Amino acid sequence: MSTDNLIKMANQIAQFFASEPDSAQAARDVRQHLQSFWTPAMRRELAAWLAQHEATTTLHPLVQAALKESAETV
Repeated sequence: MSTDNLIKMANQIAQFFASEPDSAQAARDVRQHLQSFWTPAMRRELAAWLAQHEATTTLHPLVQAALKESAETV
């Protein structure tokens, strides 16, 4: 799957959870969704892309937080 498609889908997921009043919980919900419904390869590809493009990323902040939290708990 292309990275552009992964970014688009991840941002859509984040937009859904962005209405959560607690942003930390929203990031956990995004992380849980990615872990439950995305393949490990998809998550790795998106995380690798973020690591290379962190300064200029188009990823929603909740996705960024979810990916960073996932990396810390591995």
